[in-house]
Amino acid sequence: MNIIVCVKQVPETNKAEVDPVTGVIKREGFDAKTNPYDLYALETALRLKEKYSGTVTVITMGPGQAEDVIKEAYSMGADNGILISDRRFAGSDVLATSYALSQGIKSSGGFDLIICGKQTTDGDTAQVGPEIGEHLNIPSVANVLEIIDVRDNKITVKTDMPATVETIRVTLPCLLCVSENIFQPRLPSYIKKHETKDKPVKILTLDDFTDKGPEKYGLDGSPTRVKRIFPPEVNDRREMIHGTSDELAGKIYSTLSDLKLI
Repeated sequence: MNIIVCVKQVPETNKAEVDPVTGVIKREGFDAKTNPYDLYALETALRLKEKYSGTVTVITMGPGQAEDVIKEAYSMGADNGILISDRRFAGSDVLATSYALSQGIKSSGGFDLIICGKQTTDGDTAQVGPEIGEHLNIPSVANVLEIIDVRDNKITVKTDMPATVETIRVTLPCLLCVSENIFQPRLPSYIKKHETKDKPVKILTLDDFTDKGPEKYGLDGSPTRVKRIFPPEVNDRREMIHGTSDELAGKIYSTLSDLKLI
């Protein structure tokens, strides 16, 4: 089974800088990490590989420093890594991002299964995974809680629907967006990190894609624009109050009332 896992590098802090003109997060020069939800996707892929054999390829899109998430995936057991990196992809919204990833996946060769985390911690749209499936014209299932089995070119999963948990059998190739409840991600291995420190990462640019139309990528290919984005405000103001229990209860009540919390 050849599995592709989509991963993303996200800011490690809530104080990431935002471009005041484009409204997008600056992806260079900040402390970053692998999107936590993508680690569940990677763990799912590695367990399927261990059970059914095959390969795990991780793919990401971003600037050069995004190669770090692929290196981390190598230290966890991934076999191959692909970085989609081109200034022409800068400012992509979910539609342009998912299309670029779908083109990168096409350029990487054949696959049986694509696994994504359900969302990212910087965008939280939960749209990129299903959109990749649409671009590739393959079935997709979101909010996957459990992989039941793989047989007869089909995969059976449990998915968390709004009111029910359903069991679905999907024909391969397909795309799954897994939830954080599916598996506990393993820790990176120091031994694997040392063994794979010189393992190459394949770099893809727009010139490597079948569809090279610049209007499909970056800001030109993004029909949505972020009107405003900002880190959450930190409120560390404190107030100490003293008195009897009745006085304290009255003060707490009046404070909550003034804040319109009750």
